[in-house]
Amino acid sequence: MDLYKVILVDDEEEVREAIRKRINWEEIGFCVVGTAENGEDALELAETLEPDVVMTDIQMPFMDGLTMLRKFKEKIPDIRSVIFSGYDDFEYAKEAIRLEAEEYILKPVDADELRKIFTRIKARLDEKIKQRRNVELLSKYYEESRPMMKDQLIIGLLEGRELQFDLERYQIDFDFKIESAFYCVGAFRITPLAEGGETLNKNLMAVSLKQIVIERFRGILDVEALVYLDTVCIMARLKSTDQYSRFVEEMDKICKIAHKSLMANVSAGIGRVYGSAESIHTSFLEAKDAFHHRIFVGENQALCISDVEPSSHIEDYVSEKQIRHIMRQVKIGTKESLEAEIRDFIEKLKRSDINLNQLQIFYAEFMVELFRLSRGHDLCIDEMGLGNVNTNEELAGFASMDEFADRLIELTGILREKIGSGRLDSTKKLAEDAKQYIADHYSDRSLSVDEICSHLGVGTSYFSSVFKKETGVSFVTYLTQIRMNEAQRLLDTTDEKSYIIAGMVGYDEPNYFSYVFKKHFGVSPSKYRQ
Repeated sequence: MDLYKVILVDDEEEVREAIRKRINWEEIGFCVVGTAENGEDALELAETLEPDVVMTDIQMPFMDGLTMLRKFKEKIPDIRSVIFSGYDDFEYAKEAIRLEAEEYILKPVDADELRKIFTRIKARLDEKIKQRRNVELLSKYYEESRPMMKDQLIIGLLEGRELQFDLERYQIDFDFKIESAFYCVGAFRITPLAEGGETLNKNLMAVSLKQIVIERFRGILDVEALVYLDTVCIMARLKSTDQYSRFVEEMDKICKIAHKSLMANVSAGIGRVYGSAESIHTSFLEAKDAFHHRIFVGENQALCISDVEPSSHIEDYVSEKQIRHIMRQVKIGTKESLEAEIRDFIEKLKRSDINLNQLQIFYAEFMVELFRLSRGHDLCIDEMGLGNVNTNEELAGFASMDEFADRLIELTGILREKIGSGRLDSTKKLAEDAKQYIADHYSDRSLSVDEICSHLGVGTSYFSSVFKKETGVSFVTYLTQIRMNEAQRLLDTTDEKSYIIAGMVGYDEPNYFSYVFKKHFGVSPSKYRQ
């Protein structure tokens, strides 16, 4: 099994190094993956290192250990923590207990005590993983989770069947509330990282993921979770549209928790919010479409359809399931996968009893879907040569179904290329808009990812992935670079004091500004000016 990851946080380098060297970490199942001298740096490290345990002092500059741990809990809910301090203070200890710290120990740290503490933590971490991966327990969950009437009712809503159920009776029988002010659907897709060994099969992973979802949302939002084919579906009943952002946030956290627990890539798609049960089906289709966009931004995160598809509402596709599959390939597939999808469909048509009239209807519906998809992406059908297609005349001119397949491939290929280039343009525009907003507001001391995402109207997870892909650095790193470059310019061109410049470039604390400046340029602001 992989070693558990530890981050050490203390403002004294000799203390950090002493703790690092005091015990043989690998021998007890851990590795120290990073150290930080303050809470701000530790939080930034955690974004990339994803530690299992953080060991921190309480008294540090810029951000104390307890504040840091509260922020850690928000970002990594399952993280374990060890607090060490030179102060034997009851209030500190009480707050540590509230933050679910594993241990509160006093300096100087004794090697034997430290070894015992981390041995206990490892046992707890092992037990947590064992519980989630216990095949016998998961098999029991799986048997208990076989489709029952309640699940069949939810599946009916997801599939868009007519609501012919006796809803009032079902709600009483299953203690299952359906009516709600608003509805939203999320869907998880699991991709195992490896085969064999201790890796669970996909069915057991799905059941485990369902349990994680149930535990995570308990007491937070009103949801129903079920395993449906190769996905884990979540139907949320929201009291107001304001709860949607919390739903998205929790779905994203679940992806990261499940990724580590199940040793699999876990991505989620989330549909839009609707005000009627009849629209649950539409939200479900949008959720499935959304998580296919992970190809552009990476695994182990939640994607909202509103982030990856046009914000204007696009009507649902025609009922033919195959057309939906082809349109999905147009949106997110490769040239080869799109051609293969169409040729496979045409081969099925060859073996069917379809007549010319039915084929004409199909071609007309197919073109309607192309038009809808074009309009949804603000593309001009005339510029793509799709505006003057006479489906009946063309069908009469085809000598074979293979020629018909070639024409479908030609039409969809044109649209696929246009959508692909438009998507690249949209991500570049998002990054450029973000950079402009940062340039206009870098002096705002409260500037954050949440604020900029609210301004741009996108989710934080999607924004962070796109921004880093387009700029090569994270939002925090980019903002720091802008602030430091401006601080350098002000030091070069003005006589303002360092603490004044700190406020001008967005820093509350002059000492922290000096720390960041020195870290960035290698010298303090005063030395630089000299």
